[in-house]
Amino acid sequence: MNAQTHGELANFIWDICNLLRGPYKRNEYRKVILPLTVLRRFDCVLADTKDDVLAAARVHARQSENVRHQLVSAAAQRPFYNTSPFDFARLLDDPDQIAANLNAYIAAYSPNVRDIMASFDFGTQVDRLTERQRLFQVIQRFANLDLSPERVDNMQMGYVFEELIRIGAEQSNEEAGEHFTPREVIRLMVSLLLSPEPDLGKANVVKTIYDPACGTGGMLSVAEDFLRSHNAEARPFLFGQDINNESWAVCRSDMLIKGADADNIRLGDSFTDDGFKRRSDDSRWTFDYMLANPPFGVEWKQQQQAIKQERDTLGFQGRFGAGLPRINDGSLLFLQHMLSKMAPVASDGTGGSRIAIVFNGSPLFTGDAGSGESSIRQWIIENDWLEAIVALPDQLFYNTGISTYIWVLTNRKEDHRRGKVQLIDGREFYVKMRRSLGNKRKELSPDQIDDLTRIHGSFTDGETRDVTDEDPVTHEPRTRPRVVSKVFDDSDFGYRKITVERPLRLNFAATSERIARIEGERAFVNLAKSKKREGKAHDAEVADGLKRQQAIRDTLATLAETTDGVTITNRDEFTARLRAAAEAHSVKLSAPERNAVLAALSERDPGAAVCEDRHGNPEPDTGLRDTEIVPLGEDIDDYMEREVFPHVPDAWVDHDRTKIGYEIPLNRHFYVYEPPRPLEVIEADLRTLETEIAQLLAEVTS
Repeated sequence: MNAQTHGELANFIWDICNLLRGPYKRNEYRKVILPLTVLRRFDCVLADTKDDVLAAARVHARQSENVRHQLVSAAAQRPFYNTSPFDFARLLDDPDQIAANLNAYIAAYSPNVRDIMASFDFGTQVDRLTERQRLFQVIQRFANLDLSPERVDNMQMGYVFEELIRIGAEQSNEEAGEHFTPREVIRLMVSLLLSPEPDLGKANVVKTIYDPACGTGGMLSVAEDFLRSHNAEARPFLFGQDINNESWAVCRSDMLIKGADADNIRLGDSFTDDGFKRRSDDSRWTFDYMLANPPFGVEWKQQQQAIKQERDTLGFQGRFGAGLPRINDGSLLFLQHMLSKMAPVASDGTGGSRIAIVFNGSPLFTGDAGSGESSIRQWIIENDWLEAIVALPDQLFYNTGISTYIWVLTNRKEDHRRGKVQLIDGREFYVKMRRSLGNKRKELSPDQIDDLTRIHGSFTDGETRDVTDEDPVTHEPRTRPRVVSKVFDDSDFGYRKITVERPLRLNFAATSERIARIEGERAFVNLAKSKKREGKAHDAEVADGLKRQQAIRDTLATLAETTDGVTITNRDEFTARLRAAAEAHSVKLSAPERNAVLAALSERDPGAAVCEDRHGNPEPDTGLRDTEIVPLGEDIDDYMEREVFPHVPDAWVDHDRTKIGYEIPLNRHFYVYEPPRPLEVIEADLRTLETEIAQLLAEVTS
């Protein structure tokens, strides 16, 4: 069945929703459609062994539950079964009892299927459909739907499930981040992840594959198919976890139907309820390969307390020791979670793990030096885990048109990749779809997936491809070579954010205008305030403060007389005169009082003497403070000599404020300069437009 057919099948199923209008709102349709699609799939898969299962159930009725389960499963030739005489067709034989019979039919499934249906809370929907007299009609429509493996294979069934959930998500107006990964994107991720592996061709090779946000299991299924297509004897074991009940139920159903261990698909929050924290022997769970497409831009406020507690108590022994991203985007938390499950590399080079994860642009550069995001990037790159990043086209996902990026990470890089990071520009690798699906208007062709995989494998700096795009002016297609691969040293993404200080230079004058400013200085105003309760003590403290304020005013009046309003450009000299004026009134100014006076009577003056601290060092002017970004590979002194001192020779670096930061400006590295058009061409276009406008106006007014 091709992609168009699976879309038609999904649309046919959603047409059944016409029967639900009235009892259900549009955003509630999937509460019925999804579980019934799953149930009908089970029904069709078990059809060819139905009689054998019923016979085995009768023969082994008195066996223990575990033994009976194994024997009946063997009869079903599946890890699940149904011991009811009913199927979808037979349910229609008794319309008056269809609700009771349907519930009995579901209850006769093996426990693993009953858990799935319980997750859908389908019993509630049976009651609701019965009350509104719609149950028989809905079951009748599904009974006419052929979902047998001969008609719809497992891969295509996965497409159908994802399409149903996608449409349901659109009708529920879910956030753009709650989307599902197109299969061609998954194929590219899997190809990047597995193509360099030298041991995939070994007989009976065992590989574990994990997705901490598995959704309906699309990534796990494609990874399994890739392994088996390259080695029919390979033994992939799939593991996944998802917080969404519906997605988990669909994924678990898919695993059951394929004969995989459905118990390896866990329900729960990967952050607060890690389903793969410890094995039964208390060893740490690790995996050979990990893939994920975590939701974009989704906040982690509900998990904040648990995540911060793990960071503070376990540090790097836990999952989040490197840092925490901002609260409105938990993408990098998923990556740290996956990195914590990397298998160690043995002394002979075996072991280790490879990871592929889809992000939007935010994890590349969001966060200043010292922020959580920057610290996480620093931790990853300095450990030499980041292998490559592939920029994908926009409009590639169903529910969002934003640009996306595949990160490839590993703790066992090939020798020629060590200390290096490859950036791949795949933004022009797409074909336009004949019909869009939501926001998805582009897709990757198989040839483009192969080409991107080759670019990754060749690991060549400056590799080019002829790319056809649209001229921004003429809007005509143009073909030209574009660099699609660049290789960098790990340190190229690091920088130091230095703080550049300039000396404080002030002049001072005891003029009436500046003296008036003292009334607004906080330290001066607080002199006439009291924190005590209303009463004698309070009033006495306020009275003393008012006297103190007047004494300072008198001091400043004397200072004005002795300096005659002259502007003084040396703070030490002015402070000495202030001290003399205070002594004339028997006033000894405290440090806060003196600072308030100096602040009121001073103004910045580039020609004044530098203000120095008690050690003779220049004081920085916070108003002139600036920062500069210096690449890790460059000496700070050389940078200052070249970029700063020619403009401000009295500047210096406050090394105590220096911070290390990491960012990956992928778009900047692949920026292609578009020269402006010649002026005469622009003028010709303007004249042409003027002529066209004049003709249009003439037609309107004639």
